[in-house]
Amino acid sequence: MTKHSRPTTRVRIVVAVDGPSSSGKSSVGAEAARRLGYRFCDTGLLYRAVSWLAMERGIAHDQTAALVRLVDDVKLVADARGRLRHVEASGRDVTAEVRGPAVDRAVSDYSKVPELRAALVPLQRALADEAGIIVAGRDIGTVILPDADLKIYLFASPEERARRRAAQRRLSANGTQARGILEDMLRRDAIDSGRQTAPLRAAEDAIVLTTDGNTFQQTVSQVVRTIRQAEKRARAANGETGAP
Repeated sequence: MTKHSRPTTRVRIVVAVDGPSSSGKSSVGAEAARRLGYRFCDTGLLYRAVSWLAMERGIAHDQTAALVRLVDDVKLVADARGRLRHVEASGRDVTAEVRGPAVDRAVSDYSKVPELRAALVPLQRALADEAGIIVAGRDIGTVILPDADLKIYLFASPEERARRRAAQRRLSANGTQARGILEDMLRRDAIDSGRQTAPLRAAEDAIVLTTDGNTFQQTVSQVVRTIRQAEKRARAANGETGAP
């Protein structure tokens, strides 16, 4: 560094990552956050936790008041790296339980309840009060954080997403269970994109990244590159130059 140069301050931003079920929002977002030194939040865990708790307590998705009261019983918990990838329900870690197939089938029906979505908005927005965070979900760029510095929409075809989910569960790609995963995914897509409140869609100013055929690391690299480009634009807007 010469006596006339000065270090470049890295500009950290708020990133919204949306996409359909099993598009990689959580795993890709978490790994991108690790590479960038960002915090990470998977808001889908909140809906999964409420859905799991509702089923445990025998609360149907049309029992609106009882469903909304469950919001106070769920909590996101950070891991050692500050990534909000764990969830507690009534003080118990239920991260593994909420990712099970029963919740897969039920979560869209619970998530489409407008009153529940409204009750979870303040909690989700509070997470992004400080920059340097990637927030993943289905309506982050359109509803929760419409003023996010960067919006990314991860797209993958239902067939690709079903294949990935089957591989995670070590199922035969052509077996009955794998076909059931695809059917569940198509049903969830229809519910999520067709619901009246906060339907699944890419924000008008989102960067859409299609990941069919990508390896996990290729998609992570795409996301990291897109965020670094947005950081560079933010520095330029602040009158700064140079690389981080």
